[in-house]
Amino acid sequence: MNFTDQQLTQWITGFLWPLFRVGALIMVAPILGVRVVPMRFRVGIALALTLVIVPLLPPGPQVDPVSAHGILISGAQILTGLAMGFLMRLVFSAVEMGGNLIGQTMGLGFAQMMDPANGVTVPVVSQFYIVLATLTFLALNGHLILIEALVDSFRAIPVALEPISGNGLWVMLEWSGWIFKGALVISLPALASLLLVNAAFGVMMRAAPQLNIFVIGFPISLMLGFIFILLSLPLFVPQFTSMTESAFDALHSMMAE
Repeated sequence: MNFTDQQLTQWITGFLWPLFRVGALIMVAPILGVRVVPMRFRVGIALALTLVIVPLLPPGPQVDPVSAHGILISGAQILTGLAMGFLMRLVFSAVEMGGNLIGQTMGLGFAQMMDPANGVTVPVVSQFYIVLATLTFLALNGHLILIEALVDSFRAIPVALEPISGNGLWVMLEWSGWIFKGALVISLPALASLLLVNAAFGVMMRAAPQLNIFVIGFPISLMLGFIFILLSLPLFVPQFTSMTESAFDALHSMMAE
């Protein structure tokens, strides 16, 4: 069998450029892009997804992949994949910040543990909420919806030199404010209750200065903090679901711009 250089270039670019976008998304996407997932597994997932997606795509541009134009196209695909994965990663960052707010307020800010997903130390309360968010994301089939959005991105933003438009990047930047909004929404029930408890401690200290508020306040705040977290858990799933849906809506808006 004889193959021409043009046919080889077409086959290579038809697989290589979609692989760049898929691989970039996998490297930063939630759950699949965490550090505990082996690199070989992530590469295997990227290759498998690319093999499934490529037959559904129209023919790519006939450009030499090692030329300057081809390198720019590769960079555009990597940028598109990174932007999509980063947008979904913001949801879990909001959850982590919400857990951090609760932990700091209830007096567990000093209790740190290594987060194997990101390789940094986070409060234990944040780690609890991250695990809960991961299980909820999988239960909602968020990973499958993300793959579906990845396939749709090749229709909205075909393989070409043009990456996500400036308006699409602006949508991503605007949605990044959800890190703070989502963190406040998740932590608000427990946070407001703990603030009332701390205000009550302040009144007690003014009424009875002989009381050592640091001795009795810490165990009470700790105990009530766990109780408030337990009572607010039924609200976590609808709040996280709403955040995830907003993230996917922003993802589709980013590709449509």
